[in-house]
Amino acid sequence: MTDETSLTEGRGAFEALRQTNEHGAEYWSARDLQKVLGYSQWRRFEQAIERAVTSCEQSGNVPEHHFAGAGKPITGGKGAVQVVPDYHLSRFACYLIAQNGDPRKEPIAFAQS
Repeated sequence: MTDETSLTEGRGAFEALRQTNEHGAEYWSARDLQKVLGYSQWRRFEQAIERAVTSCEQSGNVPEHHFAGAGKPITGGKGAVQVVPDYHLSRFACYLIAQNGDPRKEPIAFAQS
């Protein structure tokens, strides 16, 4: 696989996760992005989010405009629905997460390059 093919596939996976809210603004679910970026544990991914929020603040941006808190309903083994923490992320927030993620993870290293 060439770097160009990897880039196209990476962008395709990222764009496939894009959602649109009732106002027509695009966003990505952090829970969905977590998987694409190679994180199996939410707590580890949330650490990358926290670093990205700090980076957002330090660059003079308002984190609340890019990292909107949300809940995501998930269905458990016996059919019980639980709402877990999630974020609705702007494209900029996704970029910051990739830049502040664990470079040992292949998808993160690829996004950083």
